[in-house]
Amino acid sequence: QVQLVESGGGLVQPGGSLRVSCAASGRIRSINDMRWYRQGPGKQRELVAAITSGGTTNLADSVKGRFTISRDNAKNTVSLQMNSLKPEDTAAYYCNAYVTPTWSFFPVEYWGQGTQVTVSS
Repeated sequence: QVQLVESGGGLVQPGGSLRVSCAASGRIRSINDMRWYRQGPGKQRELVAAITSGGTTNLADSVKGRFTISRDNAKNTVSLQMNSLKPEDTAAYYCNAYVTPTWSFFPVEYWGQGTQVTVSS
């Protein structure tokens, strides 16, 4: 099996910084795109940031200039560095990855369980 496990959420004041990370483990052949989604209270889940296996990144307009996505291919991890946080960034943050498991030659989409980020004074 393959698992994605997030860590690093918490409570932070407006203007503060937080880093969330996600580790993929299990029977992994390769990992393609890795992404971060978020879902705020009463809102739909939205794509925040994405990174290819080659390191090409894409950020939502609402977080450009404040968030940075990075990955460590050797460790099968992806991180989201969040700076200048705003109350509207409050959400559950979910890791998402397209993983080719050892028993297949085709990528399968996996999700983490989510980690809560709360921006409040």
